[in-house]
Amino acid sequence: MSPVPAREATWAELLAHPEVTEHAELRSRFGLMAYHAGVEGGTFEVARDAAEAAGASLYAVTQPPLLRWHVASTLVDPSGSEMLGRFLDHVDVVVAVHGYGRLGRPRDILVGGGNRILAAHVSACLRTHAPGFSVIDDVEEIPRQLRGLHRANPVNRTAGGGVQLELPPAARGATPSPADAHLPCFPPAGIIAGVAEAARTWSGQPISNVPPERQ
Repeated sequence: MSPVPAREATWAELLAHPEVTEHAELRSRFGLMAYHAGVEGGTFEVARDAAEAAGASLYAVTQPPLLRWHVASTLVDPSGSEMLGRFLDHVDVVVAVHGYGRLGRPRDILVGGGNRILAAHVSACLRTHAPGFSVIDDVEEIPRQLRGLHRANPVNRTAGGGVQLELPPAARGATPSPADAHLPCFPPAGIIAGVAEAARTWSGQPISNVPPERQ
């Protein structure tokens, strides 16, 4: 099968596509998101399974694997989705599960987002449950475009802010090749367990956001 490159789209275009589906399940005040499912294979499975295990809330957008429409996180706007708006109003903090792929970082998990106390908590849980990966939560060591610090990013729109979790293919049960986009993904159990523990044990500590000048 020929590789299918991801195509940039607007938020309105994506949600209007007849084969794209929004998912929202409101449970606890801790939220998990995966709105790039279909483009970043395995992210929906991680967010869905961790949310179910922890009793956390879930928001996701799924699309056929060969559609591969990508919307920049800064354009994922709750004003264009009543379902997303209700989700962000319901949760106090959120972890958005994303996927990335870089040759020099095959097993690096990047933990960005504005709430750095929550980032440290998520990182500690992942280090316990997924010791085969390197968990990086120093924002200075994360590539700028993967830090998730822009104020318009959905992870920074909740009352308590959130975390942008960037998983390499190995942590999503995916392969780096777009030619494999149609294949099912089976994320490692340790990744799901780590995210679930973070959601289940979060105690609502004080917010510690990265100053806007570092965004």
